[in-house]
Amino acid sequence: MGVLDEASALLGSSSVFSVLSPGRRTQLLREGTTLTLSKGMRLFSRGDAGDACFLVLSGELEVVASDAEGRDVWLASLGTGALIGEVAVLDGGPRSADVTAMRRTTLFKIRRDSVLETLREEPAGALALLSVLAARLRSTDARVEETALIDLPGRLARLLLQSGDAPVTQPQGELARLIGASRERVNKTLAVWRQHGWIEIGRTGTRVLDRPALAALTQRSRRR
Repeated sequence: MGVLDEASALLGSSSVFSVLSPGRRTQLLREGTTLTLSKGMRLFSRGDAGDACFLVLSGELEVVASDAEGRDVWLASLGTGALIGEVAVLDGGPRSADVTAMRRTTLFKIRRDSVLETLREEPAGALALLSVLAARLRSTDARVEETALIDLPGRLARLLLQSGDAPVTQPQGELARLIGASRERVNKTLAVWRQHGWIEIGRTGTRVLDRPALAALTQRSRRR
């Protein structure tokens, strides 16, 4: 399957674009372009102009913003089928986050004028996009609540447990960013857990040895 065939298939299955008429999807395919990012390449940065949105055809992208103190805050990892950059396209403002390829990633780029024309001509697409934005807002609210109510060990334990029996391969600096903490605090916490025998750290990554011990930490609320 070629790249344009992949784009056509994803447009047809996307929660936003699937509600459009076949003719409109064909027009978007004709007007759009594809691009490929190598691992570590930036799709766009905070402050860039919002001149297009992107549909992920393959690969994975990381979305990172900044908190009030200028520290990186991880927002999301987005994979195949995800729509990226639609907020700046809608309001005409600058990009609000950095988006970076976590591995080789291919995207379909749709220009802002094409998106706006589509939403004006086909209201069903606008309603579908609002639904996507509402779901993301709920997810962000849940993450903010988790950060406020669960302490760092609890957040780190939850992240490690999500990997199941497989080792967590992300570097400790990336783990820190994923839970909104400093690398130093994450390193110290992992060192303590290693001494307790709850985890092991090797060449392949960090593996959980005592799941009940870490699960108990996820239930502990931050002391006020």
